[in-house]
Amino acid sequence: MSSNLDEHDTPARCKSLGERSLAELAGMSPAYFGMVMATGIVSLAAHLLALPRIAQALLYLNIVVYAALCLLTVLRMVCHSRLFFGDMIDHLRGPGFFTTVAATSVLGGQFVLLAADYRAGTVLWVVAIMLWIGLTYTIFTGFTIKEDKPTLDKGINGAWLLAVVATQSIAVLGALLAAHIDQPGKLEMNFLALSMWLWGGMLYIWMMSLIFYRYTFFRLSPGDLTPPYWINMGAMAISTLAGSLLIINVSDAPFLTSLLPFIKGFTVFYWATGTWWIPMLLVLALWRHVYKRYPMKYDPLYWGAVFPLGMYAASTDRMIEAMGFDFLGFLPPVFLYIALVAWTAAFIGFFLDLLRRVRTFGS
Repeated sequence: MSSNLDEHDTPARCKSLGERSLAELAGMSPAYFGMVMATGIVSLAAHLLALPRIAQALLYLNIVVYAALCLLTVLRMVCHSRLFFGDMIDHLRGPGFFTTVAATSVLGGQFVLLAADYRAGTVLWVVAIMLWIGLTYTIFTGFTIKEDKPTLDKGINGAWLLAVVATQSIAVLGALLAAHIDQPGKLEMNFLALSMWLWGGMLYIWMMSLIFYRYTFFRLSPGDLTPPYWINMGAMAISTLAGSLLIINVSDAPFLTSLLPFIKGFTVFYWATGTWWIPMLLVLALWRHVYKRYPMKYDPLYWGAVFPLGMYAASTDRMIEAMGFDFLGFLPPVFLYIALVAWTAAFIGFFLDLLRRVRTFGS
């Protein structure tokens, strides 16, 4: 990602911030809200698995991180509008913007489950829907009508599945909120959650077909295997969570009763697909970092690898409750602790990177 500025890209109103700080802001990854996604889902998984202190601490941290990233994103949009909107129609960077949708929904879920603040959850849900509509039709329209397009091996990666995660995150938050409102709102919100869940599944099938084709028929170098490929699993995990919540909500919406066998079947289908990806992604990570000796250093994209681990823990826990699969009870705690270790490693990397940038800026 380039942080080069030209004079026309930096309006006069921003020059007072200093060229060096502007250069740092220019290079900010659109996928940085993945930090909020990862922190939020680890917090929710900790809450579901009876670790309330960790859950609450991560909620407070997530509020601060979300507010800071919103401010930085607005500053980047104002001060570097050409780079900001250019990223939206870039095949590799554009899908990263969907982290804003998922982050907003995940934070909303934290307010609902950890703070019982349904008003804040509803506001964030509405904001997430507005962001989803705007980004979906801006990004994919831009990809469609732009004249110069990359080839498949240069233009697609696992980050594209963030569009699926964003869609399913709205279904998840909608299903959570539906349990706490009166009729007819319960019916309508569950219907919207069901619709988003179904659309997210269709979108995964489209995108995963292209990604798998790119995997198997084009040369893959270690540098191509970026951390967002873990979203291959994460997109299925959040689809499992949304389906499980719909099953739990079945008594609130009669139309869900007639669809119950279908919803249960597809929920297990999503979980099984996500589970299949885990060994595959571990093997590819070993190939990248051990066999090919690709250096591991902090990158904001690594939050995209933490999120699926926490989501797998949370989604498996909800599926066990929804469908009575008690024999899977060992999985959520195992993946929660793995997610906590991964989150801690990513946060230490973030802190050290931030410290380095501050020292460089001050010198």
